[in-house]
Amino acid sequence: MSYTKFVASLARAKSGNINKIRISPSRCRSTVASPKSQEEKEPQRQLEGCAVVDAAPIELINQTKNAKDVRLNRIHIDFDNTEEAYKSKNNIELLRSLLVFNLCRIDILVEKNKELVELSKKLLGQRLFEKLMKMTFYGQFVAGEDHNAIKPLIHKNQAFGVGAVLDYSVEEDLTQEEAEKKEMDSCVSEAEKESPGAGHREKKYKAHRQFGDRRGGVISARTYFYADEAKCDNQMETFINCIKASGGASNDGFSAIKMTALGRPQFLLQFSEVLVKWRKFFNFLAAQQGKSDMTALEKRLELEQLKESLTQMGVAARDDIENWFTGEKLGLSGTIDLLDWNSLINDTTKMSNLLMVPNLETGQLESLSNKFTAEEESQMKRMLQRVDILAKHALENGVRLMVDAEQTYFQPAISRLTLEMQRKFNREKPVIFNTYQCYLKEAYDNVTLDVELSRREGWYFGAKLVRGAYMYQERARAQEIGYEDPINPDYEATNRMYHKMNEMGLSPTENKVYFGQLLGMCDQISFPLGQAGFPVYKYVPYGPVNEVIPYLSRRAQENRGFMKGSQRERSLLWNELTRRFLGGQIFYKPAY
Repeated sequence: MSYTKFVASLARAKSGNINKIRISPSRCRSTVASPKSQEEKEPQRQLEGCAVVDAAPIELINQTKNAKDVRLNRIHIDFDNTEEAYKSKNNIELLRSLLVFNLCRIDILVEKNKELVELSKKLLGQRLFEKLMKMTFYGQFVAGEDHNAIKPLIHKNQAFGVGAVLDYSVEEDLTQEEAEKKEMDSCVSEAEKESPGAGHREKKYKAHRQFGDRRGGVISARTYFYADEAKCDNQMETFINCIKASGGASNDGFSAIKMTALGRPQFLLQFSEVLVKWRKFFNFLAAQQGKSDMTALEKRLELEQLKESLTQMGVAARDDIENWFTGEKLGLSGTIDLLDWNSLINDTTKMSNLLMVPNLETGQLESLSNKFTAEEESQMKRMLQRVDILAKHALENGVRLMVDAEQTYFQPAISRLTLEMQRKFNREKPVIFNTYQCYLKEAYDNVTLDVELSRREGWYFGAKLVRGAYMYQERARAQEIGYEDPINPDYEATNRMYHKMNEMGLSPTENKVYFGQLLGMCDQISFPLGQAGFPVYKYVPYGPVNEVIPYLSRRAQENRGFMKGSQRERSLLWNELTRRFLGGQIFYKPAY
């Protein structure tokens, strides 16, 4: 699941006035990176449901510092203390957790879960089937059927220090063939259909039928397929209702959205390719100036040398090139960095004008593909309008809006559009949160660039850090189609992406870093952290029983990998039940 861990940097990013919050590795022990055997590490590599699995108690130091005062407050958290970990749960809830987790270990039940669901409906009837689901899987992983039904659980969790990230988890139940057809229809323009070989598209950013069903190899992320504009409007309304529900249920809630639910994915594919090709062109020019070994932020192109190179390559006339670098700040220092370079692309212009890309061999600007039709142009604009509407509703309802990460061939466009929302709506506080997948090779560069941009422009940076949900699918697609694998080579490399975040001076105990897990999983981590004062959130799905079956199916599959690899959570549940029964707490009821 992609909600393992996320970061909310609440520091006002004003030039020369950014709050520095540092983590000292010697004072803050990370259980994520604890030395483990190969067997113990494997469940974490396969699954994100619970990032922290170390059994040992940890000590964290809450440090605040100014010129006159330094205070160190030690916080001791014992993740083996089941009384504290499960004090929010009654005995029935603990028994349900044990039952569900054990059922998830049975291969045939997980593999045949769809068939068993249909059989149960026929044998029990709809009413009894729904009651059975609420007593088991639905009750474990879903908060309720609508925004009113979920409020008791949200309020209870808040009483024990755990907030909510709401998501209306209704999904279409499509066959593979239906999903592939929808994907190909929505990711290929009319011009491409008429002239398949025209343009200069890279393989990675073209739709491929064998990977058209984007659910393949993914068990922890919801998937949307484009049908028509009316469907996108309906999904926008669903997100709006979720935002309102989040605002009504808590004072500091989050709501999650997916960009592919809001419009035709063809634009995301093509805009992503434009952004990536422009970045490659920048790196190509940096290499010409002998700066290829520098980090993303260190690379600065000498402006006069850049103008000369572009003129010699015939990219444009000298006068045009001069005009490119005459912005308010652009080029005043005599150099151009990647952030300056990215600002040359203006996504508010006509969509088809964005599809001009540099050819690294000739240096010429070329059309990525033939022009959009008038209808396709209108579809892309409506997608941006829907995103804008959701951001406005989030601001009005006091809700923070998380834009989920998706596949790497969509992600550059998703991140850029999210960045534009942050520029507009994160002026007074962090409202819009981008998502960074730390299993990607480019994750660290992407975060550092966006943090620096927020500092320069004076808006609040908000981000969610996750491992990533599409690893197996991404690797299979890269190998089959023939482009570089975008995923880090191993688990340790992904871990380092998290540890590098320490360099940004973000400390969990300063309420700048939030922790998150799925509802129904890893309570032994969430609640001790929350009760110790750390900001902790549960990803809270809700929706009618029948309509969240695809979500529950994925939870069952996810739990199979997790529960087979580790007995820790089941063991802790048994320990707490035993402690209560021996202590006479047979009818234990949480007090809050």
